[in-house]
Amino acid sequence: MLQTIGATTTTALLIGVLAGCSNGSTTASSSASPAATAAATAASSTVPASEAPAKKVTISLLVDNAQDTVTSAKALIEAFEKKNPNIHVELETRPGGGEGDNLVKTRLATAEMTDVFFYNSGSLLQALNPDQNILDVTNEPFMQTVIDSFKPTVTYKGKLYGAPNGATMGGGWFYNKKVYADLGLKVPKTWAELIANNEKIKAANITPVIAPYKDDWTSQLVVLADFYNVQALDPKFADNYTANKTSFAKSPAALRSFEKLEELAKKGYMNKDLTATNYDTGLKMLAEGKGAQLPMLTFAIPTLEQNYPDKMKDIGFFAQPGDSADSNGLTVWMPGGAYIYNKSKHIPEAKKLVEFSISQDGLAATAAVSKPTGPYVVKGVKLPDNVAQVVKDMIPYFDSGKTAPALEFVSPVKGPSLPQITVEVGAGFKTAKENATVYDKDVEKQAKQLGLQGW
Repeated sequence: MLQTIGATTTTALLIGVLAGCSNGSTTASSSASPAATAAATAASSTVPASEAPAKKVTISLLVDNAQDTVTSAKALIEAFEKKNPNIHVELETRPGGGEGDNLVKTRLATAEMTDVFFYNSGSLLQALNPDQNILDVTNEPFMQTVIDSFKPTVTYKGKLYGAPNGATMGGGWFYNKKVYADLGLKVPKTWAELIANNEKIKAANITPVIAPYKDDWTSQLVVLADFYNVQALDPKFADNYTANKTSFAKSPAALRSFEKLEELAKKGYMNKDLTATNYDTGLKMLAEGKGAQLPMLTFAIPTLEQNYPDKMKDIGFFAQPGDSADSNGLTVWMPGGAYIYNKSKHIPEAKKLVEFSISQDGLAATAAVSKPTGPYVVKGVKLPDNVAQVVKDMIPYFDSGKTAPALEFVSPVKGPSLPQITVEVGAGFKTAKENATVYDKDVEKQAKQLGLQGW
């Protein structure tokens, strides 16, 4: 995720980002009585986050054990303790992936959770029974600084349970600015404009759309990054999709995402050796201008900066266009959440840590050791001046309110076979309609495993 992580690790982590937000199905039960929970909640509502402790207090923070996460957490703690000398924070780590998910659930179920813990937002949060285990922060003043598009990812039964932990990632298109300038192209705001650009790029004997499908997870991006456009056309899609009232094949707006991928394949815009081209080669093609555009998450920034530092000025980013320029906006992969255990004995101090973590000082401390991959979801917090141009290109979407969380942050349903399904469409083996239908069947299996109503 950061400069310190090599390409192989970065790729593995990105696969987890694209797949991990829909995997948690087991729920944890609280061992505390309703009265104890009510007491903790009552205590939380009467003690302001800004109240300083009268004596030295030690609180605990649990994070995953990825190198970058630990480095960022240590920087946050150091800055926090400097401002709050009466509060000491002990850092604990856990594994990532499924093992880490199970550990978090176990610690909540056995009432052994740390005072504060960093964990996924979105569907995995739902599996933690937030109303039983996590402090309701709906009315905390620091939540007023959080932008609205993040809040659904930490909402459960109408209440907010977490603050954002880190920066966003954008899902859209990297592009080579030098190629665009040489060919006189403008950033497209509609799909038709993108297709027109592709024709000019193809005529210049440059690959218009880089498809590194040997790493099949990359094939999902055209479909997943289109969700802002799906939501613009069908605002209730996520709710109806989760309730099995619609599907990708049934919704014209959602089917359009598959149709866009099919169009790129049919018109020959992607590299012919797409199933033999891997992620690292795709980034190389982009940096060197041998390919003009790459549908990707801004997660790729650290690897590009590490491997092609002299080319970063030539790389920009734009949201995947829809069919109308009036609704041009960005699909966003939201940060995880910072949560407070509702049975903590140090709720006021825990609140102070979470509040500090989303302040300008707190985010500056973590940014000093880990450059953000996208804008923050906190109002008024400035990004460091040294962020990549790709990140700067995302800012106008946030400033204008033209962002929406990716589908996997607002619905727990994501079929595990999507990468293989989208490879077949992108390679021209199957049509959009055929494989949207196949994906709906894949989704049905996942939804039944999760025990969702209506399936």
